[in-house]
Amino acid sequence: MIIDERPLTVGETSETGRLVLVGAPLGNAADASARLRATLTTADVVAAEDTRRLTRLARDLEIDVPGRIVSYFEGNEERRTPDLVDALREGALVALITDGGMPSVSDPGYRLVRAALDAGVPVTAAPGPSAVTTALAVSGLPADRFCFEGFLPRGGGARRGRLRELAAEPRTMVFFEAPHRVAACLADLAEAFGAERSAAVCRELTKTYEEVLRRPLGELAAWAAASPPRGEITLVVGGAAPADREAPAADEVRAAVARLEATGTTRRDAITAVAEEYGLRRREVYEVVHAAR
Repeated sequence: MIIDERPLTVGETSETGRLVLVGAPLGNAADASARLRATLTTADVVAAEDTRRLTRLARDLEIDVPGRIVSYFEGNEERRTPDLVDALREGALVALITDGGMPSVSDPGYRLVRAALDAGVPVTAAPGPSAVTTALAVSGLPADRFCFEGFLPRGGGARRGRLRELAAEPRTMVFFEAPHRVAACLADLAEAFGAERSAAVCRELTKTYEEVLRRPLGELAAWAAASPPRGEITLVVGGAAPADREAPAADEVRAAVARLEATGTTRRDAITAVAEEYGLRRREVYEVVHAAR
């Protein structure tokens, strides 16, 4: 397998190429899909966040990657993107793969996706594992409605400020965090959300030493402080209970209903949706909306 960092060129063709986002295994190569294998073995260009990880994955899967392999990571994506778009315009099948999970989800990819779409190039995916949904599913926390917050700010002050904004979020929340910041992050979460808020620390998902701790935030913060965890970490935190959230202003409720109605939702369905979002009874929302008439 040869890593080729020269300027990208492909044969002259009148057809536009295609960008394929490849969902890579989180750590267990057995999770690789048949489409991942097929895409890597047929792509003209494979842009990899870490070419060494790609080489190791190909070896584990016992496949050859005959296309040109180039690095594509946070440090060079701005410079590399125009070359990849040029290759796509010239007809290349370009596969983008990150270290694990779906490209562009807290990984390189969004810049290339946006540039390809702006250039009129088709973008598709060979779906694969996702640390976000995997952690959510095994956390034991409500998974019917959730939000993904990615990495919190690195600085303590900025992180605590962001968590204060999220303290009343009713949906289950998923965060990524670096191992050396997990203890401080959990302490800040316990302070902002309350020590009794349910949460889970998901470590090394799908790997040999996978570990999922399901405890209140206060206990998880104490655990991490005593024995800082290693490996790749995903945090899942339960949403705020209705009693923990400030009642929304009447104008806010009416505006939320109006926004849904503007998209074609019936008033009845809009009222139901807003009641669920704010943890209110449907009758309360109905009365607020009709009081303004």
